[in-house]
Amino acid sequence: MAATLAIGGASCNDGVMIARPLPVETAYPKPSVAWYAVIMLMLAYILSFVDRIIFGLLVGPIRKEFAINDTVFSLLYGWGFAFFYTFCGIFIGWAADRYSRRNLVFWGVGLWSLMTAACGVAQNFWQLALARVGVGVGEASLSPAAYSMAGDSFPEKKLGRALSVYVIGLPLGVGLALIIGGQVIGFVATNPTYTLPLIGTIKSWQACFLVVGLPGLVLAALLLTIKEPIRRKPTPVTDKSAVGEILETLAYMLGHWRPYAGLMLGFSVMGMIMNVFQIWGVQYFVRLHGYSIPDAGLAVGLVIGVLGTIGILTGGWLADRMRTAGRRDATMRVGLIASATMIPFAATATLMSDPRIGLLLMLPIGFFTSFAFGAGGAAVVVLTPSHMRAQAAAVYLFFVNMIGIGLAPFLTAWITDHVFGSDLAVGKSAAIVAGGAAIGATLLFIWGLPHFRRHLEARADA
Repeated sequence: MAATLAIGGASCNDGVMIARPLPVETAYPKPSVAWYAVIMLMLAYILSFVDRIIFGLLVGPIRKEFAINDTVFSLLYGWGFAFFYTFCGIFIGWAADRYSRRNLVFWGVGLWSLMTAACGVAQNFWQLALARVGVGVGEASLSPAAYSMAGDSFPEKKLGRALSVYVIGLPLGVGLALIIGGQVIGFVATNPTYTLPLIGTIKSWQACFLVVGLPGLVLAALLLTIKEPIRRKPTPVTDKSAVGEILETLAYMLGHWRPYAGLMLGFSVMGMIMNVFQIWGVQYFVRLHGYSIPDAGLAVGLVIGVLGTIGILTGGWLADRMRTAGRRDATMRVGLIASATMIPFAATATLMSDPRIGLLLMLPIGFFTSFAFGAGGAAVVVLTPSHMRAQAAAVYLFFVNMIGIGLAPFLTAWITDHVFGSDLAVGKSAAIVAGGAAIGATLLFIWGLPHFRRHLEARADA
């Protein structure tokens, strides 16, 4: 007689693991537990941006230290970070579909915090580049695990709101990175060098990395207080390798490439806008209008932090409201609203001769760049079978970050260096890239919406 053993949402029949969904009433944790996890993950997300963007604020001293131009710096800031961040994220996504997501986040936060601090003790360009890569590898653990945990912690009708709270870490992180980073730079710049135990003498720009990096080790420890949610549909046990299962997920996505392409490329191109303004928007005020780094960071940081937070909550609320009203494509539709609205502002904000007008035009950009990204994460979750979600989220982040973090800073810097040939042209370059991205994202969303809607309808009927 065959022996059957129930194992946490799966049954083992004659030694073969068969996945089965957990009962709905036991599928989700208590709201207090679920929201606590989201808030802690949001704090980690905020920290990731602080550690990531402090690098961009230090473009001046890093360029001077290593005798490089904007283009070379953008490779280190953007693609040097984004490639390893996104490539490792796909494999970490596979791990997050199988192992403790909480523990993955714990180790990731610890790693990127140490690597941020390591940027502060780098003795040459390649050491700095290697530390930057380490930041990317550590940060790759966070979002795939967070998206997967949210999908197992909230029903679909509340998922957009929950992920919007998590993704608040994006505008808050960028805003706080620019504000805090600018103030740290201003503070440590009062002394040209610092002598530290075990480390020796470092320059003021290097001290900034130590100041913002090391506190992350405390947050890493606090993340161990999160409870791992039960997987509503446990991942089937197979004899496939990690690469084989990742290829299976990619095959599923390629088999439904139209809805995924519209979603991923639309949000990726729209993500270029924020990545242009968070580094080159600051330089527009510094180079063209004589702002100090602390003052420019404060101005742009407040716009992105305050307006972005309001925008992301509004976008998540609107997506959930539209979904409740019966619009299956709500999560992508809010992307279209955001990108289309930003076109005139993104194309003109950094062309103004009066910095006050430029800052005023950045207000709607701060709001709408964040407006749709909580919904974007929710769209990946609802589009994908549960046992593939973390991997699909990692693929989504691959495109969002390679295009947003990688292409946007590089393309802006390349136009500044090789088309205009002047550091003072950074405002024109930023307007070309950001304005073009807003138009491109709008067209991609218009094309992708019907495919996205039909795919969700087909899954609902299956």
